[in-house]
This record gives sequence, structure tokens and C-alpha cells, in this order.
Amino acid sequence: MPKMKTKSGAKKRFKMTATGKVKSAQAGKRHGMIKRSNDFIRKARGTTVLSDSDARIIKSYMPYDR
Repeated sequence: MPKMKTKSGAKKRFKMTATGKVKSAQAGKRHGMIKRSNDFIRKARGTTVLSDSDARIIKSYMPYDR
């Protein structure tokens, strides 16, 4: 049986935590900062942990990082 391939886009955008959760950058920070509130920009710093339903999809793209 051949090995499954990891999706290249997923491995660049997501990381796995030690407990198996999926970590990603906050959404909404690429462009259009002039129309975003300062409160939103502050809250969107750093990384976040994906919800379980989203994480299940991403884990299927990264079969060997579980």
C-alpha cells in the first residue's frame, strides 16, 4: 500500500500541538486593517486552536502529524 501524501498547503498553514489539537493563525489580518477596529486587531494577534469539527478536516490533510 503506498503512503498517503500530505497536502502542502495544510502543512504550511497549520501546526499540531502535543495533545493533538490543530493550531493556526488568526483570520482576518491579511488586508483591510483600516476598516477593522483596534479591538479586533488586538484580539487577532498570535495563534488560535481550531474547533473540533474544523480540526478533523485538517487532520485528514496531514495523515502523519497526529
